[in-house]
Amino acid sequence: MKSLLILGAGTAGTAIAHQLRRRLPHDWQVAVVDPSSTHLYQPGLLFLPFGKETIARIARERASTIAPGITWHRNAVQAIDTARRRVTVEDGVHIDYDFLVIASGTETRPDMIDGMLDAGWRRTVFDFYTLAGAKALQRALASFEGGRLVVNVVEMPIKCPVAPLEFVFLTDAYLTERGIRDKTELVYVTPLDAAFTKPIAAQSLGYLLSSKNIQVETEFMTGEVDAEKQVIRSYDEREIPFDLLVTVPPHMGASFLEDTDLADELAFVRTDPHTLEAKGDERVFCIGDATDLSSSKAGSVAHFQADLLTDNILRRIDDRDLQPTFDGHSNCFVETGFGKAMLIDFNYDTEPLPGNFPIAGFGPLPLLKESRRNHWAKLAFRHVYWHALLPARPIPISPTMSLSGKKLPAEAQASTGGT
Repeated sequence: MKSLLILGAGTAGTAIAHQLRRRLPHDWQVAVVDPSSTHLYQPGLLFLPFGKETIARIARERASTIAPGITWHRNAVQAIDTARRRVTVEDGVHIDYDFLVIASGTETRPDMIDGMLDAGWRRTVFDFYTLAGAKALQRALASFEGGRLVVNVVEMPIKCPVAPLEFVFLTDAYLTERGIRDKTELVYVTPLDAAFTKPIAAQSLGYLLSSKNIQVETEFMTGEVDAEKQVIRSYDEREIPFDLLVTVPPHMGASFLEDTDLADELAFVRTDPHTLEAKGDERVFCIGDATDLSSSKAGSVAHFQADLLTDNILRRIDDRDLQPTFDGHSNCFVETGFGKAMLIDFNYDTEPLPGNFPIAGFGPLPLLKESRRNHWAKLAFRHVYWHALLPARPIPISPTMSLSGKKLPAEAQASTGGT
C-alpha cells in the first residue's frame, strides 16, 4: 500500500484529504496527522468577541470532519526526514510516506514581542485569533465603558489580512449599539504605510475609516508592549497609549519546520507559487497558510489550492509534468459593521476591482461596495464551510480568478484590449 501523508487537518489539510481519497487509486492510503481533537471554523472568531457567534457553531469534534477511509494520526509532528520519506511524531513513532503534503498552517506567537505576555495579557491586552483569546476579549468588551481602544497589527504576514480591519469596524458598530462610541477613541495601528494598500481599494474604501472616526497610525513596527504604562512602543521609540489593546501578534509556521531546509526564517514552506510543490523536493507539496506565498492566508485560498493541487499530485504520481495553474486567487467578505459587508476578489496580478461577482444561490454580489447581501452571504458561508468546503464537495466558484463582471480601470482595459 502506498501512502500519501498530510500534516495538518485544518481547512487546507481536511479539504485536500477528501479530494485525494476520492481520486487516488485504490492501492493508496491517505492519512492526516494532527494532535487537536477540535476543528475550528476560524472566521467565526471574528464575531465571538461581540456575542454574534457561539462556540457550538464554530467548533466541532475533528473525528466528525474526517471521512471514513482517511487515517487520522492524533499526534504532534516532531520532525520531517525528506531523505528517508519519514515523519517523526510524539514518542519517537515514525510514519513513512510516498508523497507528503504540508498543511500545518500558521500560529500566533505573542511570545515574540517583549512584554506582550506580561501582567496585562488578557487583562488589558487581548487577541482574537485564538479561541481562548476571543472568549477573553468577549468578556472584556462587555465590561468596557470607554477609553482608548487600540487595534494593533504587529507585522505581516497574518491569517486573513482583512480581519483586523473587520474587527475595528465591528467594534465601532458594537460600541455605537452600546451607546459608548462617543466615549471611546478607536485607533487602528499597522506596520504598513496605509490601512488599504491597493490603490483601487484605497480609493473605494478610504471613506470607511474617516466616516467612522477611526484614527490610523501607519508604519508602526511594534517592538514592545509596556503593560504597566499601558503603551505599545515601536522600534523607533514611538509610543501609542491604550486602555484596551487588541493585538494581532506575529505569525509563524509550525515549529517542526523551523530548522528544516524546506522553510524560510518564519518557518513557512518555500513553495512554487503556481504548482504548489515544495521547493527542493518533488515528493513534497504545500497548501494553505503553511506556504511562503504572497497569496492571502485565507480559507478561500486553501479551497482553490486544494482543487488544483490534487490534479498536480496525480500528475506527479503518473510521472507527468506539473501544471502551473494556481494564480493566487482569493476572495473574502469584509464586515464593515451595522449588518453590511463588502466582497473583494483578486489574485497575484490583479488587485481587488469594483463590479459584481456572480455566485449561485445569492445572485450577483457587489465588489468593493458595502451591502447587506454581502453580509448575509458571509454569515451563510459557515454552512458552506462545514458541508461543502471541508468535505470537498463542488462549490460553484472557479479556483482561478475570472474578470467576468469586474470593471477594469481605463489603463488596464487599454493593455488587455478591453477584455
